[in-house]
Amino acid sequence: MDISSKLSTRTRMMQASAIREILKVVAQPGMVSLAGGIPAPESFPIEIIRQITNDVLDEFGPAALQYDKTEGFEPLIQALVNYLPSRGLVNVAPETLGVFSGSQSALDMVAKVLISPGDKIAIEAPSYLGAISAFNAYEPDYISVPTDDDGILPDALEDVLKQHTIKLIYLVPTFQNPTGRTLSLERRQRVAELLKQYDVLLLEDDPYSALRYSGEALPTLQSYAPEHVIYSSTFSKILAPGLRIGFTVAPKALMRWLIIAKQGVDLHTQSFGQAIAALYLTGGYLKDHLPRIIELYQPRRDAMLTALQTHMPEGFTWTHPEGGMFLWLVGPEGFDAEALYHRCVERGVAFVPGKYFFFEPGVGQNTMRLNFTMVTGDVIDQAIQTIGETAAGMLVTS
Repeated sequence: MDISSKLSTRTRMMQASAIREILKVVAQPGMVSLAGGIPAPESFPIEIIRQITNDVLDEFGPAALQYDKTEGFEPLIQALVNYLPSRGLVNVAPETLGVFSGSQSALDMVAKVLISPGDKIAIEAPSYLGAISAFNAYEPDYISVPTDDDGILPDALEDVLKQHTIKLIYLVPTFQNPTGRTLSLERRQRVAELLKQYDVLLLEDDPYSALRYSGEALPTLQSYAPEHVIYSSTFSKILAPGLRIGFTVAPKALMRWLIIAKQGVDLHTQSFGQAIAALYLTGGYLKDHLPRIIELYQPRRDAMLTALQTHMPEGFTWTHPEGGMFLWLVGPEGFDAEALYHRCVERGVAFVPGKYFFFEPGVGQNTMRLNFTMVTGDVIDQAIQTIGETAAGMLVTS
């Protein structure tokens, strides 16, 4: 049978994630990975989870193993209602909350409910590849909005809103993937004003804001425009990604549709993992464990910044993130970061060429994303030395 003749039209925009394909290369023995946005295994609170697992069975019994309501496990919903105001959210109530199978599932659900073929989504340039992968199945048209070191450019966003009917704006405003940049306070306020002025929805993807190593926390976009913002986050970076527990806050009328969509996909997110997350919050374990994660990652970020300063040749610039998991490098005009990637892989070091984070072909050829959470400072220094030496050799021969 010719399966290609049986596929739906939506598969025309669906493709394998370039990063997932790169991670297959990373799995080779001896490869040093600065590629995936993966939490360090040593950041997982294994002893806490072991204790909570017993507590879950004692407190909830069979309910933690049973089918449950689509909106989420009630103890987790209540825990999130109490916790999320400390993350800067407003108007948080059970009817505005939904628990999803990781924040990636929430991205898909939002697109399923809002996007028809040909609808326009405004995205940062560059933007998170996983979001684009989630949205692609619903056949949108993308409008890229320029960014700088302070995030998306509000004036450019307003130009887009004037020229196009935008169904959804997608942003990662804090420690953005892939750049590590944070949208400034002034720009957050301006973006929120634009949402209200043009009556447009924004999806605020916020998986990293708890991982702050320096600077002051900034208000969420949701706190400025709760009726125009869908806020999505996850336990993957602060507990464990394998549990696949994400959560979303949205206007009540929209959350109803997200729940209806979820019912047709997976009925509900796994109950046992939700029960673990609930006790992780209510038992004060997150408050105790988060500083340990930060204590692990901050020296690795600092080691990468130092190594870049020491080893990268002239002509390269990079971001200086206050948190998160990534740095963004920009090489000289005309530099081929994908060719650098292949040469570095031959020497046992992997990263992600930046071109994959742009929707338009041919953009971002001289950029790359580096992750600093998965390896120690000494290994980071050696890996950046390899990248810097290889890049310098390419510049000499070009």
